[in-house]
Amino acid sequence: MLNWKIILNIAKTHLLTKFKQTAIAALGVTFGIGAYITLVSFMTGLNAMLDNLILNQTPHIHIYNEIEPSKKQPVDVYDAFKNSFNVVHSIKPKQSQKKIHNALPIIHLLNENADVKGAIPQIKTQIFYIAGSIELGGNLTGIIPVEEARLFNFKDYIVEGSAETLQNTDNGILLGAGVAKKMSLSLGDRVQISTIKGDVFPLKIVGIYQSGVADLDAIQSFVNLKTVQRILGETENYITDINVKLYTIDKALSLSKTIEKQFNLKAIDINTANAQFETGTTIRNLITYAVSITLLIVAGFGIYNILNMLIYEKMNDIAILKAIGFSRKRCAIYFHESSDHYRSSWGALRTAHWFGVYQYN
Repeated sequence: MLNWKIILNIAKTHLLTKFKQTAIAALGVTFGIGAYITLVSFMTGLNAMLDNLILNQTPHIHIYNEIEPSKKQPVDVYDAFKNSFNVVHSIKPKQSQKKIHNALPIIHLLNENADVKGAIPQIKTQIFYIAGSIELGGNLTGIIPVEEARLFNFKDYIVEGSAETLQNTDNGILLGAGVAKKMSLSLGDRVQISTIKGDVFPLKIVGIYQSGVADLDAIQSFVNLKTVQRILGETENYITDINVKLYTIDKALSLSKTIEKQFNLKAIDINTANAQFETGTTIRNLITYAVSITLLIVAGFGIYNILNMLIYEKMNDIAILKAIGFSRKRCAIYFHESSDHYRSSWGALRTAHWFGVYQYN
């Protein structure tokens, strides 16, 4: 039977007698585990920040009408060449508009899906920003600001102004921070935009948008959906893109395939659209694990060396205990050291004078 009070007293005596070595061993453990926790926390936070940057701005499913060459050419359906090997040069894209046919009924149908949190329309077009003699090429996106803020955290990237102000201003524009900096524009100023047809429209800057991606902020701006329809001279059913937000991101791939087959449109899920980003996240995780394991191994060897030295220093004490008849299984030892006696010239022999032996059956 073990007497835990005596065992703990022995441990306390050894720890306090060699306090410096005990402190070094404790600091070694603390540093190793602390470095591991710090590194893992940093990489976890970095991945979470990048994930949020992508997830907040990227829809789970992006639906649009892709302009591409027809997969089936007229010669393929001509009976005279049905069994022949046909080669067609200089294939041109099929004649199709950028707008989505029956976009509003499609949005209504998607919003009734139990897996869809929200489906909202967008209109994207290329423009020129004009301020005095300065002209810059860019992209103009027509949105429903309040819905964008609700589904995609749009308001988190508005550094000046608000989504509500843009919603309530027909001739307002939310200008990218890069565009505003290049053209020396600020909140309340006016900027002219020119369409690819040459039509010029003045708009009032009601907000500044900054996504954190410099290349995007240097060209991007937002206006109301109706404003861009008026600028392009299109009707209210003119929609070029549909962004879908789901309750569960895991269903994005299957639903995108269903949408493509059902509506004959291009539907890109978030994982496919950000495949390079996923690869970067995987590489960062591998680096984190490799460095963490290295830190733990180095800290472990340091702790092992300290404890190994402590054991070798106690070899004389262990030999004396065995010499006077101590048994590992049936004896509990109360080891009381006096630092003055321990450091004396008598060494371990005088230390043995302070042993008290308690025999238990």
